[in-house]
Amino acid sequence: MVLPKKLDSLGYVLAMVSGLVAILLNGDENIDPTSTQFIFPILLVLGGLTTLIDSMRSKPFSEYPTPGKGWEATDDRLMKRIGIPLWVGTLIFMTWGGVLALVIILKDVVGVKNNFLDIFEVMYRIGSIIFGGGQVVLPMLQAEVVPYWMTRDTFFQGLGLAQSMPGPLFNFSSYLGAVYENVAGALVAYVGLFGPGVILIFAMVPFWARLRHVRWFKVVLHGVNATAIGFVGAACVILWESSVLTTADAIVFCFSGTLAVAFGIQAPIVVLCGGVMGAILC
Repeated sequence: MVLPKKLDSLGYVLAMVSGLVAILLNGDENIDPTSTQFIFPILLVLGGLTTLIDSMRSKPFSEYPTPGKGWEATDDRLMKRIGIPLWVGTLIFMTWGGVLALVIILKDVVGVKNNFLDIFEVMYRIGSIIFGGGQVVLPMLQAEVVPYWMTRDTFFQGLGLAQSMPGPLFNFSSYLGAVYENVAGALVAYVGLFGPGVILIFAMVPFWARLRHVRWFKVVLHGVNATAIGFVGAACVILWESSVLTTADAIVFCFSGTLAVAFGIQAPIVVLCGGVMGAILC
């Protein structure tokens, strides 16, 4: 996801609304936390529609990008470089949707009882609807796996371990799968969470070659990106509420945050220093 360098007034409103809704969904005991898998995509669609409608006004609140210079949508040179025709992209889209429907039906409709199917279904479903980066996926994963696969403490211990390692935060899925079903579970979880993104990239590429010159598409992305930023901010608030429970936790948080933000120390060293500080305080 490519985030705008700076939000405009409408972008701030969209980010605020999506962030507040995300925090409410996670914090209200009367709302099922797993409802985010439906509400998040709806908010993204509404964000895109909001900017699309705003762009049609005579005096819109935002300044919207115009199609960039370069090859026109009718020029086939970019399509030849990509090498994936539209019909193949459509077929890949259908494959992604078919796998998603199949695992959901097997688990929730047919009622197949298999731990590996449970792991793959959870990861593939979340990987298919997530938008906004690794931080956004954490509250959704927590709602799915705690306390069913592991305790809350085990979840956050694994998060700290994953953050200290190189690579994207999605590697955290391997830890979750391993805790539930050993090494085999780790592989299933990794493929499940990463798979949708990889599939959709190849599915979207041939369409992107054409849509990148379409103004309404860029306008919609403007709103979708702003909404996703709200999810990222909400994830930070949710993680704070879930992980900082004592005075010692708050001290470690402030200490580690200062090392990372003020002094630019790398994440593995920050995690190690935070662990030492936590051990001292305990």
